[in-house]
Amino acid sequence: MLPVLWWATWSASAVIVRPMSTSIPAVELHTRRLLLRPLQLSDAQQTQLLFPQWEIVRHLNAIVPWPYPADGALTYYRDVALPAIERGDEWQWTLRLKQSPEHHIGAISLHRTKPDNRGFWLGLPWHNRGLMTEAVIAVNDFWFDVLGFSVLRAPKAVGNLASRRISEKTGMRIVATEERDFVSGRHPCEIWEITADEWRKARALFHAKQQH
Repeated sequence: MLPVLWWATWSASAVIVRPMSTSIPAVELHTRRLLLRPLQLSDAQQTQLLFPQWEIVRHLNAIVPWPYPADGALTYYRDVALPAIERGDEWQWTLRLKQSPEHHIGAISLHRTKPDNRGFWLGLPWHNRGLMTEAVIAVNDFWFDVLGFSVLRAPKAVGNLASRRISEKTGMRIVATEERDFVSGRHPCEIWEITADEWRKARALFHAKQQH
């Protein structure tokens, strides 16, 4: 899941909180429209087809290679993502529509050993449908309720309006700003945060709004 590569060390002081268990693997998660399946090496081919688009990568950390190499997804999954999952440092999923689960449409990940704990990307044909918000809610539940973390932090390029809206809708707040290097250049970056207690309140409000 290559967008995890956009994360750089947060310059503000941060404590990496250990979960209650570091041996809990990712499991398949379900939302109203999505299946979130744990990442496999075989997912690299579909990622290679969808991910190398300027609108997807431009707000990612400059460590993401651009132009994107032909073996970029395979190399990242094999050499970085899957070993981190095996160590219990990361949890990664592909997003699949329930109506057509044979191919994934994006990915989302959680990280316990970095100050920035969550990242995601979505293929362009599926933007602006609220799908990533569904995925974020599912993995936030996993982060707080299953893994037992007390806080989640995520970086957002100020210009990444769609990603910022997801953070706003799911109850996060800005706790720091700094400059970071992105694929598209050096830009302001906001650090968004939510605690376990804040998440449970936000989740209840979000579900209540969905029912009206």
